[in-house]
Amino acid sequence: MHKIEMLNKILDSNNTSVGGGASSAMVGAMAAGMISMVSKLSMKKEYGLSKEAYQSLANEMDDLVDKLLVGCRKDEEVYTALVAAYRMPKSNEKERIERDQAISSKSIEASQVPKDNGFMCYKVYERGMLLKGYSNPSALSDLLIALALAKAGLYGCALNIEANLPAIKDQEVVKELEKAIWQLNHIEEK
Repeated sequence: MHKIEMLNKILDSNNTSVGGGASSAMVGAMAAGMISMVSKLSMKKEYGLSKEAYQSLANEMDDLVDKLLVGCRKDEEVYTALVAAYRMPKSNEKERIERDQAISSKSIEASQVPKDNGFMCYKVYERGMLLKGYSNPSALSDLLIALALAKAGLYGCALNIEANLPAIKDQEVVKELEKAIWQLNHIEEK
């Protein structure tokens, strides 16, 4: 899916197939793109890192842009599948059991995607922090905005994971996801 198409879906208040998860991945992708730009703007002069280090960081961020955009699409897909599970029939005991199992299973999938996206946003933030004090000063506002977007993305992903926990029956999975939420909510400031 083209990035503009996904952004349009996020901005369309009538579209209920995308929401916080896709938006969080999108802002993470925006942050990665901006950090790549700051890296590229810092290559021409001596700001404390080698040209190779700036290029490596730019390449890594460009790769994360693509991965987070895929994460936007995946979030929409797992949410759609979760909604379908909630719409399953429940007129008898067998149907209720099948529906509950499907909801639990799809809730796990709907938690794994924002978990993966959240840790990518975490990486964007962590790697972007390497540029603080070592980048083109004319791009400092861009860097700071990118870091704020990355934090917003990872926090949004954590909230998205948390929203799915009540429907998950497997307590070991819940514990693993709660650990991920804690990690995403406790990034270290540098």
